[in-house]
Amino acid sequence: MKRKIGIMGGTFDPIHNGHLMLGEEAYRQFALDLVVFMPTGNPPHKRKQQIADAVYRKEMVEAAVADCPYFFCSEMELKRQGMTYTADTLTQLRGEQPETEFYYIVGADSLEQMDSWYHPEIIFEQAIILAAMRETQTMEEVSVAIKQLEEKYHACIFPLRGPLMPVSSSEIRRKIRVGESVKPYLPEAVWRYIREKNLYGGGVS
Repeated sequence: MKRKIGIMGGTFDPIHNGHLMLGEEAYRQFALDLVVFMPTGNPPHKRKQQIADAVYRKEMVEAAVADCPYFFCSEMELKRQGMTYTADTLTQLRGEQPETEFYYIVGADSLEQMDSWYHPEIIFEQAIILAAMRETQTMEEVSVAIKQLEEKYHACIFPLRGPLMPVSSSEIRRKIRVGESVKPYLPEAVWRYIREKNLYGGGVS
């Protein structure tokens, strides 16, 4: 039987409870052996956005997943020079672990943009896609996007259902800047880390 590994990429600036809940749902719904959280180095879609130093983001992810035996933090994309592309990451992973089945976890709202990603045909060839649905999305809307990609790329895409946090990393950063409480949205270890390092330009409460 092939090993089944979920890959969740992102800037994780910072990682929050919603990311962990999504990883948990993917693990349970698709009987994965491991979920790898992979902080990105230089994401092409965020070239103009200032993000926290890679060391901080990596250490926050490590702190967040430390107590879960089936969660893991990978530095693969952080070590790569230049822009970080999902196609390159999946190609490297498949080369290193040819007998492993990879499940790449994305937000369902990203499905409409994936056609414009760097070499989408490689992404769909190398991994099964798990599309996490938002509360505002209907199954009909997601099914249309899935069908289009499946027909064009022979992709294998499944919707991923689960509870989603009503807050994003950018909203958490905003709350920190203005002094609002973010503790309910963050793993305890990440909340403490942000306080210790005084990240995001504000007091953490």
